[in-house]
Amino acid sequence: MAEAATRALVVEDDPNIVDLIRSNLAVRGFDTVVSADGLRALRLLETESPDIVLLDLMLPEIDGFELCRQIRERSSVAIIVVSARGGERDKVSALNVGADDYMTKPFSIEELLARINATLRRTRPAGLPAESAPAVISVADLEIDLARQQVTRAGVPVHLTPTEFALLRELATNRGKLLSHAHLLRRVWGHGYETETEYVRVYIRRLRAKLESGSTPLIVTQPRAGYRILAD
Repeated sequence: MAEAATRALVVEDDPNIVDLIRSNLAVRGFDTVVSADGLRALRLLETESPDIVLLDLMLPEIDGFELCRQIRERSSVAIIVVSARGGERDKVSALNVGADDYMTKPFSIEELLARINATLRRTRPAGLPAESAPAVISVADLEIDLARQQVTRAGVPVHLTPTEFALLRELATNRGKLLSHAHLLRRVWGHGYETETEYVRVYIRRLRAKLESGSTPLIVTQPRAGYRILAD
């Protein structure tokens, strides 16, 4: 049986951009569904089960940031924001509400395709851990199941997005080691992201909010150097 095509949901109200994206994805074997507004996008999320969402921020009916938040509440689908809003605050806001990546218009189709492929590699289920890596890593009251991509804290399941899990996995498999921003960006997001330091800062905050309690930190920051997870 042939493998199902990767499906992209394009949420964009500019028909020229829709045609550009759809035609380039089609020749690479993608199925593409399109919505010009947020309400329909939410319906398509349920009915079409896309692998990735390409999301403009300036949409009718629902603000793009709110739509991103609602998509993330409903699904762990990969989300790349593609927007004319290029400010640092907009990028951080989009990452904070669950985007996996952020691109600014105008963009080259080659860069968009590279980012789609990098995001899909990160957000799709990984294979079994390498022979040298344990199947389950325990850190304080956390248990991190690498094979199932599941995390529990004191026995209670914690929902992480695929990008959050990928960042936690990199820290946990290098317990006690200081990992630089560039290392984490390269390992979690991929080559070409080494200067996107705000990605790491935002996602470290997201992990801390979900995994830490009380005054004892789980993830330690070394200013201007990087992060490490507590060793035994």
